[in-house]
Amino acid sequence: MLMIRFQRIGRRNDPAFRIVVTEKTASPKAGTYVDLVGSYNPKTKAFSADGERIQEWIGKGAQVSPSLTNLLIAKGVLVGAKVPVVSKKNLEKNIHKEEPAKEEAAAAPVAEPVAEEVAVEEAIAEAEDATEEAPAETPAEEVKEETPTA
Repeated sequence: MLMIRFQRIGRRNDPAFRIVVTEKTASPKAGTYVDLVGSYNPKTKAFSADGERIQEWIGKGAQVSPSLTNLLIAKGVLVGAKVPVVSKKNLEKNIHKEEPAKEEAAAAPVAEPVAEEVAVEEAIAEAEDATEEAPAETPAEEVKEETPTA
């Protein structure tokens, strides 16, 4: 499967990227690629890409990396909503943090909705009582007669 993604070039602390079409299993640092479709320099914000060739490769079934998708959408080459980008390292950390939270959440929601339902029912009952106890409104004619004229 083909992938359109960044390939880092440039010196240390001076990143620049090629936008290349490459095999998904190939390393992003490998020098080989199928097609060079653009470049991007994040320091100078210099961006150049051949939108027609990118669309052509997408039409052939190539997938676009999430980071590159967001850049192409921001630059107007692609249309759509941006994609959340999560690195594999952060994803693994977040999964380990979520596991205990899921166990706690599984036990807690059983008690909370009941309390919320009771509170809602009490609020509805209070509202009904308030409307029943409210004095009947006097007709507009009676109000006009009672008001003194100057």
